[in-house]
Amino acid sequence: MQLSEQEIIRREKLGKLRELGINPYPADLYPVDHTSKKVKQEFEDDKKVVLAGRLMSRRIQGKASFAELQDSEGRIQLYFNRDEICPDEDKTLYNDVYKKLLDIGDIIGIEGTLFKTQVGEKTVMVKNFTVLNKSLRPLPLPKVDGEGNVYDEFNDPELRYRQRYVDLIVNPHVKETFKKRTKITNSMREFFNSRDYIEVETPILQAIPGGAAARPFVTHHNALNIPLYLRIANELYLKRLIVGGFDGVYEFAKDFRNEGMDKTHNPEFTVMELYVSYKDYNWMMNMTEELLEKVATDANGSPKVTVGKNEINFTAPYPRVPILQAIKDHTGFDVAGMNEEELREVCIKLDIPADESMGIGKLIDEIFGEKCEHNYIQPTFITDYPKEMSPLTKEHRDNPALTERFELMVNGKELANAYSELNDPIDQRERFEEQLKLSEKGDDEAMFIDQDFLRALEYGMPPTSGIGIGIDRLVMLLTNNASIQEVLFFPQMRPEKKVEVALNDEEKAVFEMLKKENKMPLEDLKTQSGLSNKKWDKTIKGLTKHKLVKVSKTDEGLFCEIA
Repeated sequence: MQLSEQEIIRREKLGKLRELGINPYPADLYPVDHTSKKVKQEFEDDKKVVLAGRLMSRRIQGKASFAELQDSEGRIQLYFNRDEICPDEDKTLYNDVYKKLLDIGDIIGIEGTLFKTQVGEKTVMVKNFTVLNKSLRPLPLPKVDGEGNVYDEFNDPELRYRQRYVDLIVNPHVKETFKKRTKITNSMREFFNSRDYIEVETPILQAIPGGAAARPFVTHHNALNIPLYLRIANELYLKRLIVGGFDGVYEFAKDFRNEGMDKTHNPEFTVMELYVSYKDYNWMMNMTEELLEKVATDANGSPKVTVGKNEINFTAPYPRVPILQAIKDHTGFDVAGMNEEELREVCIKLDIPADESMGIGKLIDEIFGEKCEHNYIQPTFITDYPKEMSPLTKEHRDNPALTERFELMVNGKELANAYSELNDPIDQRERFEEQLKLSEKGDDEAMFIDQDFLRALEYGMPPTSGIGIGIDRLVMLLTNNASIQEVLFFPQMRPEKKVEVALNDEEKAVFEMLKKENKMPLEDLKTQSGLSNKKWDKTIKGLTKHKLVKVSKTDEGLFCEIA
């Protein structure tokens, strides 16, 4: 393991704490009875409190020091006084442990009493402290100069997403996004539970990846010796439960699609799907308006939210626009009743890529996605999709070429997808067979035929409406985040790249010397290098900073070795 100079120093401090008989990683319960927020809300002079958290700053002035403790609720100022902490002659706990062996980022427990400073800041007078965890890596904390300019902020997106644990420590506002995410899902659960809908769980590993048009992840089950797929949707299992007699079921599901990644797509994402018997897509539109108005209000105190430069209003009702009308409005082409070749001609005229594997449904989907979708900023239901686009949807009651389906567009993106569910098993089989033909043409997102689902429909499924709402996208909207990575604790990332280290001539020479021996006394290496004290210090610091060499202390002295 390659260690930086700071990491080496922290490990040395760890050893010194142990030499003093202090366990830096104690197993005992620590009796916390207050948080920083509770201290401020329920402040009383001289009140005794016990807190725990991370040491985030210190201003040491001889035998006294002000510091900041950060816990799950925020920060609170601490006042360390040597004679308060060490009333007897032994001042080790303050002079050595606090001043010399603690670092920013260490987790400590605090026992003390409350008081206000001369400027009125609520503060804890520390009477005793306990080391609860010695951190071995320095935190990337921002620095502020005398003019108020901030430097070295931990704001590189790739580092933040890859090291979310650091992001949450040094950028406390990030935590608020995820607290709001929980508030959003709790609001939805409250809405559904008040209507006696049942929250359920369905399989993630599926023999048939059904319920959506998407490319699945595939794995292999050794004991059964069969391929299994990570689910792309939970729709077909939830409908089986409607067949089984539940009137309303919903699930917050992790779905997986082996597709591209961008600001609105992650291969693993969360969707809420709801199915209610004896309802249709018109009822579902009304219900969705009511749901989203409530959720936005619960999350932000108002149905109006700011997203980038736009103010979006989730107050019902929302406009309802048939998809073919939307295409006509935004492109000038009336694509109703067009065959594949005619639609390809339209794509050519609109400069939209289209290949031979695309059927009518995909071609219309591409036209809408490229030329129409981004225009719908305020919540808008796009309705009545052609049958070829909707293999699980009931035929429209007024037009057999269309289906009773809507997608909810908000801020130029799809947020929800819903149907009057197809419950005619013969029609459903024919739709699946059409999907199979698309698969044979090379469409790797076409649906599989799920024979067990067809069998379930043959037992009879009542008229049903279902909806899927993308939770990640909903959270993006309600927290004003433009990237899905900002609302996922641990978004999928490409493997870390090994950074090529550029060494200067002195660093190269010393590194080559050390490579011949692998490990040697630090003083011998310095002598062989022939460098001046100033150049030697700079060279060895550079090599340890690049994590190419490490310096360790043994009973025989300091040694340098290849990291």
